[in-house]
Amino acid sequence: MDAGRFVDIRLQSLVVNQSVIRAAPRFAACAVVLLLVAYIYSAALRVNPTTVALTLLIWVLVVSALWGLRYALFTAIFATAVFNYYFLPPIRTLTITGTQNWIALFAFLTTAVIASQLSDRARKQTDEAVGRRRELERLYSFSQQLLTADNVLQLLNALPGHVVESFGVSAAAVYVPDKGNIYRSGIDVPGLDGEQLKSIIARGEAVVDSAGNLSFTPLKMGVRTVGAMGVAGNLSRQTLAAVASLIAIAVERANAVETMARSEAAREGERLRSAILDSVTHEFRTPLTSIKASITSLLSPTGLGPDDQQELMTVINEETDRLNRLVGEAAEVAQLESHEFQLELKDCVVLQLVRGAVEEVKQILGRHAVEIRVPPVITVRLDPDRIKEVLVQLLENAAKYSPPESPICITAELKAGNLEVSVADQGAGIDDMEQGLIFDKFYRGKNQRYRVQGTGMGLAIARAIVEAHGGKIGVTSQLECGSVFYFLLPVRH
Repeated sequence: MDAGRFVDIRLQSLVVNQSVIRAAPRFAACAVVLLLVAYIYSAALRVNPTTVALTLLIWVLVVSALWGLRYALFTAIFATAVFNYYFLPPIRTLTITGTQNWIALFAFLTTAVIASQLSDRARKQTDEAVGRRRELERLYSFSQQLLTADNVLQLLNALPGHVVESFGVSAAAVYVPDKGNIYRSGIDVPGLDGEQLKSIIARGEAVVDSAGNLSFTPLKMGVRTVGAMGVAGNLSRQTLAAVASLIAIAVERANAVETMARSEAAREGERLRSAILDSVTHEFRTPLTSIKASITSLLSPTGLGPDDQQELMTVINEETDRLNRLVGEAAEVAQLESHEFQLELKDCVVLQLVRGAVEEVKQILGRHAVEIRVPPVITVRLDPDRIKEVLVQLLENAAKYSPPESPICITAELKAGNLEVSVADQGAGIDDMEQGLIFDKFYRGKNQRYRVQGTGMGLAIARAIVEAHGGKIGVTSQLECGSVFYFLLPVRH
């Protein structure tokens, strides 16, 4: 005899022994209770045979409800013997005399057997109903878990774990040909291999391996098979089919959502590219148009006076500077996003840095009164040129988007290990939805993009510089009440 067969026989013997050990106390309990009832009714209470028969019948029903049909049948037969021995004449013998006693004994036995069968059937139906309810609860919980995934890969990675957790199987595996991978969870079961899952897709029907305690089913969406699933554990065919249908629907739903998201992203990207091209083209065309018009006037055969010529030359000079600044901003955005720059950190007096930025945008500020609330003692290690550029961007925005002659306030303070600098204006304000977008490249406020010139690159540059210092930039604003742009920089020592 080979070792494998010997082990199987030993395991079967062990299972039988365990079954006998578990059943023996129950049979003994059935007999003991019957004998105890017989002793009480015959020695102590002295009741009539009808009361005895009903009491014994109740015990038969109790045993059937608790332990099942085989224990109930044993109890019924043993109760018949006890009833005959203790309560039917001649007492304390198994002899039956008289037709009436035969009928009574037969009626008792028949009633006990039928009642035990009915009770057992009711118990099984109750267990089946409870089992179906639990399976429905598990299927509902499982379907809810399937809705949490945002994409197909996330869903497939989580699916086997959900199956193991929801249905108590020891292992689960899912295979979807479009992804080419097998997704697993639970213990390692040799039978749950890729070849078996692929063969299930080819067959198109469920397979149950009772010997290996394995179940396989295709994942079908209508007539189309999207994959296969295998589990190691006890699942009914109905539950297996329901789980497979839910998984197939979830995979198709995730695919559809992913496809829709890609289409939406493509449309949004195209819309953004069009907006960027429109904005940049407009901003570059404006100074070029002014330069072209000025040069055309200078080259015209009609003579121009010295003052007119000087004015046109000034326009050309200013618009050339503006065009140069636009090109520089575009190049700087690309440089900052690629992180191809290094900070030159120095100890700087913040008040001097703020005054330098105000002086640089003095012409743009015009008649705006600038109030500086910066203690002269604050000295921080940072890149002065870059941070001054941030301040210039914020001051230019405050001047452009605020009413003429409205005040602008600059404050700086040390707070919780950070330098906090803010620029407050009294402009139209920014609604809550746009506050998270204005630091994006090329984004401009929907109510201001046609009223004020700009490319939408200034705040993106400011954010990149602040984040390169390890800080953060933000805005607090309320419509018709102005805005406060601020940035935080960690204090370096």
